[in-house]
Amino acid sequence: MSPKLTILFLCTGNSCRSQMAEGWTRALKGDRIEAFSAGLVAQGLNPRAVRVMREAGVDISGQVSKTIAAVAAQDFDFIITVCDHAHETCPAWLYGKGKLVHVGFDDPPSLAARARTEDETLGPYRRVRDEIRRFVESLPQALSKGVSENVQPTDQPLGHP
Repeated sequence: MSPKLTILFLCTGNSCRSQMAEGWTRALKGDRIEAFSAGLVAQGLNPRAVRVMREAGVDISGQVSKTIAAVAAQDFDFIITVCDHAHETCPAWLYGKGKLVHVGFDDPPSLAARARTEDETLGPYRRVRDEIRRFVESLPQALSKGVSENVQPTDQPLGHP
C-alpha cells in the first residue's frame, strides 16, 4: 500500500475555507489523503463554518485554527491555496515543501456581510461549503491532471504573482 498523499490547505486566517477543505478531505478522502490546514494568521475557527459543515454531516469543531508556523516541520505533496491573498503573500520558505496549486473560493464572511437574517448569512457559507466539497471529491485526480476549471497549478515560488 502506498503512503497517503499529504495536502496543506492554506488561506489567510485558517478560520473558514481551509478548515472546510481539511474537514471534507478527512471525511471523503481520509483513506488516501492526509489533510492539514493553516493560515497566514490564526483567526480562530469560524462558528458558522462549523455549523454548515455539521449540517452536511462533517464535524470540524475539534479542528484548531493555526498558522503555517505550526506545520512548518511537515513536508507536503501539495499546498493548495484557497484564497487569493494567501496565494499572493505566502512566505517563500514554504515553497519547496510541496507543489503549489491555487484553487480560489469566495470568502463567506465577506459575502454575508450585508445579510439581514441568519439564513441569508448562512447562504454563502453553504454555497462555498458545497463548492469545496466538489473540489475535494475530484482529488487526487484533479491534481494529477494539473488543470481543471478550478485548479490553477503554478511552478512560481510562493509570494510571487
